[in-house]
Amino acid sequence: MTVDQPTTVVTPVLTTHVPGARWQPVVGPEARGVVERKRLPREAGNAVIEAAASILARGARPSELQDYRTGLVVGYVQSGKTLSFTTVIALARDNGYRLVVAVAGTSTSLLDQSTRRLRNDLYVDDVDGYLRWSTFTNPDDTEGNWRPIEQVLDEWRDPLVPQNERPTVLITVMKNHRHLANLFALLNRLNLGDVPTLIIDDEADQASLNTLVNRGRESTTYRRLLELRDTVPCHTFLQYTATPQAPLLINIIDSLSPDFVEVLQPGEDYAGGRSFFSETHGLVGVIPYEDVPTDDNPLVDPPGSLLDALRVFLVGVASGLIQGRSRSNANRSMLVHPSRETAQHQEYRIWIGQVFDEWRRILALPEADPDRVDLLQDFLDARSDLALTIPDLPSFDELKAMLPRAFRLTSIEEVNTRAGRGTPSIDWSRSYGWILVGGQAMDRGFTVEGLTVTYMPRGPGVGNADTIQQRGRFFGYKRPYLGYCRTYLEQDVLSAFEEYVEHEEEMRRQLQQVHDAGSPLSDWKRAFVLSPALRPCRSNVIQYDYARGRYADAWFAPRTVLSAPSVIDDNRRAMLSFLNDLTFSPNAGSPNREPAQMHHVCRDVPMVEIIDSLLVPYRLTASRDTREITGVLLQLSHALEQNPDERCVIYRISPDFARRRAVDANGRIRNLFQGAAPVSPPSLRGSTYPGDLAIHEPEDVTVQVHFVELSQDGMTVAENVPVVALWIPRRMDLAWLTQEQP
Repeated sequence: MTVDQPTTVVTPVLTTHVPGARWQPVVGPEARGVVERKRLPREAGNAVIEAAASILARGARPSELQDYRTGLVVGYVQSGKTLSFTTVIALARDNGYRLVVAVAGTSTSLLDQSTRRLRNDLYVDDVDGYLRWSTFTNPDDTEGNWRPIEQVLDEWRDPLVPQNERPTVLITVMKNHRHLANLFALLNRLNLGDVPTLIIDDEADQASLNTLVNRGRESTTYRRLLELRDTVPCHTFLQYTATPQAPLLINIIDSLSPDFVEVLQPGEDYAGGRSFFSETHGLVGVIPYEDVPTDDNPLVDPPGSLLDALRVFLVGVASGLIQGRSRSNANRSMLVHPSRETAQHQEYRIWIGQVFDEWRRILALPEADPDRVDLLQDFLDARSDLALTIPDLPSFDELKAMLPRAFRLTSIEEVNTRAGRGTPSIDWSRSYGWILVGGQAMDRGFTVEGLTVTYMPRGPGVGNADTIQQRGRFFGYKRPYLGYCRTYLEQDVLSAFEEYVEHEEEMRRQLQQVHDAGSPLSDWKRAFVLSPALRPCRSNVIQYDYARGRYADAWFAPRTVLSAPSVIDDNRRAMLSFLNDLTFSPNAGSPNREPAQMHHVCRDVPMVEIIDSLLVPYRLTASRDTREITGVLLQLSHALEQNPDERCVIYRISPDFARRRAVDANGRIRNLFQGAAPVSPPSLRGSTYPGDLAIHEPEDVTVQVHFVELSQDGMTVAENVPVVALWIPRRMDLAWLTQEQP
């Protein structure tokens, strides 16, 4: 019997050129099918496909036998990264990739979750006349695995087999060195020299990176990933993450350092850091110190803030039941995240069960019973809280009548690996409401369906920004029910999230600029907006240290000013070219000043011109100076975002009298700025000349341009050397982190 094969319609995907594209993917039925089955609006679906094509276009060309590329794909937490890489996988099949490896999850439950999603979204089990996918999970090196893979790859080599009848091998493997070693041994048996391969590293900042880099060694999982890459001469390795700090800060010549970046844009229903922490929605509450369990503050009873959160959650469950379950209202969940310690998980789960039993008992009392009246008043307060963000919330009489059912249809589950058991998987169809109590098992990659209330009475730990952000399971596509969402956090964690939002947005903006320019990611200056209270990531994966700083009512001036003659010449040309376009006038001051204390000034200069025409072309050669000027530029760029019309003042210091400055053997200047005059008596200090450090505007960026003669041991070593100094006012205060790599 002959089965009619569907006709494959292949269409170009991109209407505009992708910066940095190396080839042109086409959209076939697999990629289109993934998006269509998600029932996304047309515009949103097209955006997913265009992003997938943009990613693949900068990866390895499937027509090449020796080509490999590493890409970084950055999304928000819970923003649809899985849909993105599923679409990329489907598009890879449309374009002749024969092998796909998805490295997904550091636990069995997370691997199972990812495998189920891929099988479902790719319609792996929907055999409609021909086999499209040949799937394997955690395969080991046995004949039962390598022989069928070999047979599938031979189908691709047979010119008589139609392309749409050639299955793509899809392997999902746990991010664990033993499973990766098994996969390496299996693939090493096969002839993969002509097999274009796609490797997806989900949550790439976790476990993949070399944690022994500072010891000059390779950690086991990192080495296994390198071995995996070595088995496939033509491959694209994609690192998916919402917290890319670690992949960005590792050595740019590291094998896992990305070549290009894609910044995923979420759909309009996404609610992330800005929704919770930058917008005044009233969705976040503070857990008081006395409710946070610590060694100094052991809790013996469920704290009041937990009871408040439980009542708000149950009112939301009752409201959802009144409205009727639907696709957008399939579940209502609460996440309780008290600590990393599983003993506390058990304690909170027991507390919640006991509270539920007590509340159900009280609700069954006669209407006039004082305990029942008091409890209903507490639930009325919870309803009043939700009413602030839900205009059409059901009446309290309706909610009160539904509360008994809300209790019956809510399950309480502890999600961890306590007592050697595996992390339980949640059958979301079993209950409408869920209260999940756990810690690290729900930090990363774990999806909580219909999450509305989060209760997290734990501190920020060591303050790694990426780790704190990954706790944000309360982010996601929640816009249709955002009013029901409440997040209760310890104050330091709340502050950390607020500060992270600014850091995240600035980092994404910079990465998007790299993408739009088509530049290799290695060209990007590693610079982040980041609170001093946070570290970007764990330090054991970073080989080169980073610098932190902020300028507020402070001067930046380079310390190393003696460079190679070619650098000095280039800087002089750039400086004079910029200055010649400005109109200067003498700066007011005491008539008793010396010639070296008389300057020229030009006011109302657009900051954007100073950045583009002076600071960017100006070359610094010392590592410290480069890191500092990168931070300064980050502050200025941020100020321009707030006000594109920012103006600056420029002083040409001592234009009619050549100043002479000494430098040490490394070219470092001992003192660029001239001091106040006279020095004594103290009562008259600075009355003739206040000193160079005082020559600035109090509220505006001020640039001083110096041309100096440099000497070493009394001998002139360079003349007319241009030096730039900048005053940054306090209103532009911004904490930053920069890294300079050789």
